[in-house]
Amino acid sequence: MQTLQKKLQDLAAKAILAACGESIIPEITTSSHAHYQCNDALKLAKAAKCNPRELAQKIIDHLDSEAIEKLEIAGPGFINIILSPGFLSEELIKQMGDPRFGAPEIKSQRIIVEFSSPNIAKELHVGHLRSTIIGDALARLFEFLGHDVLRLNHVGDWGTQFGMLICYMKENASDVLSGTRNAELFQLMEWYKASKKRFDEDPDFKSRAQKEVVALQGGDLESISAWEAICDISRQAFEEIYGLLDVKLTMRGESFYNPYLADTVSDLKSKGMVTVSDGAKCIFLDGFKGQDGNPFPMIIQKSDGGFNYSTTDMAAMKHRVHEEKADRIIVVTDNGQKLHFQMIEAAAKKAGFLKDQFEHVTFGVVLSASGKKFKTREGETEKLIDLLNTAVQKAEEIFQERLPDLDSDERHQMAKILGIDAVKYADLSCLRTKDYTFSYDRMLKFEGNTAAFLLYAYVRIQGIKRRINKDITPKIALKHPSEISLGLHIRRFGETLETMSRELLPNRLTDYLYELSEKFHAFFRDCHVEGTPEESERLALSELTGQVLSAGLNILGLKTLDKM
Repeated sequence: MQTLQKKLQDLAAKAILAACGESIIPEITTSSHAHYQCNDALKLAKAAKCNPRELAQKIIDHLDSEAIEKLEIAGPGFINIILSPGFLSEELIKQMGDPRFGAPEIKSQRIIVEFSSPNIAKELHVGHLRSTIIGDALARLFEFLGHDVLRLNHVGDWGTQFGMLICYMKENASDVLSGTRNAELFQLMEWYKASKKRFDEDPDFKSRAQKEVVALQGGDLESISAWEAICDISRQAFEEIYGLLDVKLTMRGESFYNPYLADTVSDLKSKGMVTVSDGAKCIFLDGFKGQDGNPFPMIIQKSDGGFNYSTTDMAAMKHRVHEEKADRIIVVTDNGQKLHFQMIEAAAKKAGFLKDQFEHVTFGVVLSASGKKFKTREGETEKLIDLLNTAVQKAEEIFQERLPDLDSDERHQMAKILGIDAVKYADLSCLRTKDYTFSYDRMLKFEGNTAAFLLYAYVRIQGIKRRINKDITPKIALKHPSEISLGLHIRRFGETLETMSRELLPNRLTDYLYELSEKFHAFFRDCHVEGTPEESERLALSELTGQVLSAGLNILGLKTLDKM
C-alpha cells in the first residue's frame, strides 16, 4: 500500500504542475492544525517572485479529490489538508487486509546488521544491552519490510588474549580443554584474569603465551581444539541470554576474517595507501589528526607482523560488499567507537571497498539513578543475565499483587514477558544517541510511555473481543472525532516505519505506539463498542488497532499479553 503521505504527494504534484508548471516532489508533512500540510507554495513563490498565498490558492484550485474534505491556507502560504472520514475508512479497510498493515512495498535489499558483539571468555554485561536490543529492533524492522537481512554477531574470538588463556588452561584446566570436565563462563573469566596477571608478571609465561598465539594463528590442531572448547563454553552462555531476549544472531567472529587479513593489507598496499611508520604499516587519512595536530595513523599491521581490529574491520567491509553483496551495512556500537568507524569508512571508500552502504548506529551508556555508569553495589559492571532476571522477578511481584489467583507457572511466564518487554522498551523509547537512566520502578509502571501501558491497551482490546465474541468483518465507518483521530494514526503506521528505516531511530516507533495507545484509550472512553449500533465497525477498528500495536511491538522485539 502507498502511505497517505505518498498519495498526497502525488495529488499535490499534479496540482502544482497544473498551477505553475513546476514538476517537483511536494513536501507533505503532518501538522498539529490539520491532518497534513503542503509547504511548497512558499518556496515556489519565492523563486517565481509572486505572492505565496495567491500561489497556494492556485494549487488548491487544482487539488480536487474525494480523499480531501477541506483545504485552507494558513500563515504565509501553508496549505492545510483535512482528509475525508469516508476516504480514511476505506483506507483502513484496505489496511486490515494488508499483511504489512500499510507499510509500502519496497525493493528488497541485502542488509547486514552487526550488533551485540561480545568478547569470548567474557560475560555479557549491561554495556551489551543497548547494542543487542537496538540491533535486533532494526533487523526486525527490515525483515518486516521484506528485506534480506543477515544478523551478524561479530564476536571477539581472536588475538593475544587467547594465547594467554589457552596457555593458562593447559597448565591449570587441561581437562576442560580436553572435554572431560565441563566449565561455565564465570570460570573462564576467572582463568582469563589469572592468565592476564601471569602474562604481566611472569616473563616465561608471557613467552609461552606468545608462542601459543603463533601456534593458534598458524592453525596448530591442538591450539585450535583448545580455542574451540573456550568458544563453545562462551557460546552456550550467550545463547541463554539471547534466548531470554528472543534475539537471533549468526555468530561470525574476528577469526572468520583471519584468512583474509594478509590479502587485505596487500591490496591496500598495492593501491598506494600504506605508509610504514616505526615498523608498522599505517594508513594516513585526510581530516584525521591527533591532539598534537599531526596526522593520526590507522595501523593495519603492527611492527611485529600482527594484525588488529582495523585490519579485521577493513577485511570485513571488503567481504560484506564483494562476497555478501550487501546493499546496506549497519554496525551498532557505543559512541566510543565513532572515531574508529569513521576512519574505517573513510579508508574503505578510498580503497574502493565501499560506496555509501555503511551506516554506524551509535548509542550512549546506561546510567544508574546517581547519573554514573550502571554497576553493582560492589562496583562491578552489572551482568546482563542478573539485570534481566531482576526485571522478571519484579514483574512477578507486580502480578502477584494484581492477579493473586494466577497459577504460579502462568504468572512466571507472564512476568518473563512483562519484565523483558519493560527493559527493552525503556531502552528503545530513548533517543539512542543519548545516555539513559536505568530504573526498574519507572520501566514497570502502568502509566506513561512504558511497555506496561502499551500492553494494557492490547489487553483491553482482547477483552472487548472476548466479551462481544463474534466474527470481525472488515467494515469501518469513522464518524466520531476520537474514531477519526485513531483511524488517521493507524493509517500512518507505514510512514513511521519508513522514517525509522531511514533514520535508524527506534524511538520513532515507540513514540508512534505510545500515541496509538493513548488514542485508543480516548476512543474507548468516548465511543462505547459493545451493544451499540456501531458495534461491528468499532469492533473492527479495535481489532485493527490491536493488529498494528502487536506488529509494532513485535518489530521492537516485544511480546504481547492477553491479560494483566
